[in-house]
Amino acid sequence: MIPLRLGTAATLALAWMTVSLTATPGFWQVATLADFLRGDIEHLSVDEHGRLLLGPRVDRVHDADAPFVWTAVQGRDGAFYLGTGNDGKVIKVPPGGAASVVFDSAEMEVHALALAPGGALYAGTSPDGRIYRIDASGAATPFFDPEDKYIWSLAVDRAGVVYAGTGDKGVVYRILPDGTGAPFFSTRTTHAISLAVDPQGQLLVGTGSPGRVFRVDGNGRGFLLLDTAYQEVRALRLDPKGTLYVAAQSAPAGGGSDAATSDAPPPPPAPVPVPSVSTEITSIAIVDAQVSPAAPATAGTSAPGRAPTGAVYRVLPDGLWDQVWESREDAPYDLLVDGDGLIVATGRRGRIFRLSGEPVRATLLTRLTAQQATILIKGSDRTWIGTANPGLLLSMSAGRAERGTWTSDVKDARLVATWGTLAWRSASPSGAAVQLQTRSGNTRTPDDTWSDWSAPYDTATGSAIVSPKARYLQIRVTLTATGDTPVLTSLSAAYLQRNVRPRVESITVHPPGVVFQKPFSSGETEIAGYDAETMERRVAQAASGAPALGRRTFQRGLQTFAWKADDENGDELLYDVLYRREGDTTWKSLKSGITDTILVWDTSSVPNGTYVLKVVATDERSHPATAALRGELESASFEIDNSPPLVTIGEVRRDGGAFVVPVEVRDADSPVSRVEFSLDAQRWQTAFPLDGILDSRQERFEIRVDAGATGRTVVVRALDAMANAGTAEARLR
Repeated sequence: MIPLRLGTAATLALAWMTVSLTATPGFWQVATLADFLRGDIEHLSVDEHGRLLLGPRVDRVHDADAPFVWTAVQGRDGAFYLGTGNDGKVIKVPPGGAASVVFDSAEMEVHALALAPGGALYAGTSPDGRIYRIDASGAATPFFDPEDKYIWSLAVDRAGVVYAGTGDKGVVYRILPDGTGAPFFSTRTTHAISLAVDPQGQLLVGTGSPGRVFRVDGNGRGFLLLDTAYQEVRALRLDPKGTLYVAAQSAPAGGGSDAATSDAPPPPPAPVPVPSVSTEITSIAIVDAQVSPAAPATAGTSAPGRAPTGAVYRVLPDGLWDQVWESREDAPYDLLVDGDGLIVATGRRGRIFRLSGEPVRATLLTRLTAQQATILIKGSDRTWIGTANPGLLLSMSAGRAERGTWTSDVKDARLVATWGTLAWRSASPSGAAVQLQTRSGNTRTPDDTWSDWSAPYDTATGSAIVSPKARYLQIRVTLTATGDTPVLTSLSAAYLQRNVRPRVESITVHPPGVVFQKPFSSGETEIAGYDAETMERRVAQAASGAPALGRRTFQRGLQTFAWKADDENGDELLYDVLYRREGDTTWKSLKSGITDTILVWDTSSVPNGTYVLKVVATDERSHPATAALRGELESASFEIDNSPPLVTIGEVRRDGGAFVVPVEVRDADSPVSRVEFSLDAQRWQTAFPLDGILDSRQERFEIRVDAGATGRTVVVRALDAMANAGTAEARLR
């Protein structure tokens, strides 16, 4: 076992976090398989324990000079035959020899190849849907020409009978060695994409639109083995025990057209564009729409909100099936049974995974220099891989690469940041090394405006990051070895956002006298030794930083203010509240250093008049005094009036069969809002001003009362805009 050089990333993080109420850094930590999969990997592996180590050696065998190597088979002489697109060629790559084109079809795609008896080769082409027989000398002759557009797959049984999976009607043909054939099985789907023959000689068919797997007996009767939740079944592989493994995939939701049914070109995979292909051909072209690297590519990691891109299923000989792996990042194109495990070739990032164990765990073996790994062929000492974007033939051997890199995804501090310490844990045996570098910039995608990669850092327990202050940071890890591989188990990078001025976004001036009860006055469990005021504040600010308000009540003379404030750094804020009267030029302090975002003011302590409130927010609790910032906002003007209106009743007079009671109401500070009268404490009745509108501080009224009310008492009540009430009374004589 390689001894780990123990770093102190966790201790360092704890040391940062225990600095009380000072500027608090953030940390980017990478320590799991999912964390490492978010980065870009070259010649490295990540095992199920989240350890980064040198991957298997991958060599380029042949460049097909075409965007796609759709399929490949290995002949009895050890040569590989590659079916390509968009040039529709079959290329022969002999062991140690020069590659040559053995067949150049009139069609644009060769999607299917199969070995024929006597050293010949069958090639299925599209979009005209023809099958050719290529003999050992390279001479090609038409073998079978159905009416279907596409030949997606070919399989040959022990008797030399050829099965062809076609589209766009999803028909499987059975073709005798003399080239005579007929429909054998209708899948009732759009495409028959993949074929295999099981040990009992029965045909297995994987379909597209929808993705299903059928087992078909010798009479052409099909039985549905598996109905997946995906659009296509791309590969069928059997292990020696008769267990079937199925690779299924879909275009990501919102990522473009259905990969198996669309008549329009699908969106190109990112970052390498798909070459232009006719709309007929691309109905099942490589479709790898860009998706966010947010979910680990391991079994059982479904997260809400986004459907997986692909999955691997296992179907036992008795028909019992289960899903052993799924991914939102990597669409499986082919499978290879390898001992007690399974190798999975995937697309979008050209990554090769190994699945093993029970329950199944995923290991990232390597990432290729192509976007899609489309086909896998098992060799005696290595695995052969066909790719797309670009079209290559690669070999992956058991030996390890001598050098590999991992480049993190772009880390976003959201604001310009000061970089802290980079720490990591690793083990480096003799002849091996681990190097970490950083670079920074202010664009989401690194470009020539970013800084250069730093020199390698030399202290695993904590090296100060030397890259310039910026919003974004990237980390690169390089592993090298001439013998045993080094191992990186985790890394941590600290950053401190530039302090941003807090904002007071709004101030609400509630009507005079309106107050609110505390909503959680007794519902929160008290914690021994914990500041009750802090607990109360935490509860009150739980709803998006705004005060939580309880039941509304009325208390004369009180004025309630509530405000909303925000700090992009997430700092703890303190508030100073100030006021001034109209005409004054200086602010007076009402309350300082409060943490709540609601304040009730007893306005009886100040003269009547028009006032303005100002809330000042400061982040001084989270930053040193020299770095703390303040933000402020003034409220709308509001009236303070604690004096009641003056109600004056003039001389009562008779007017026919009624008494006329003249009333004058005056208020020094706010408009008259309502006037009412009552006879001998009976119900209040509304009085209306002589000018027809209550809009000023002085109003006149004439209240008419039936003459039969002689001897009764009239009480007049007037309210101003601040709900102050004044009264007067008169006896009717």
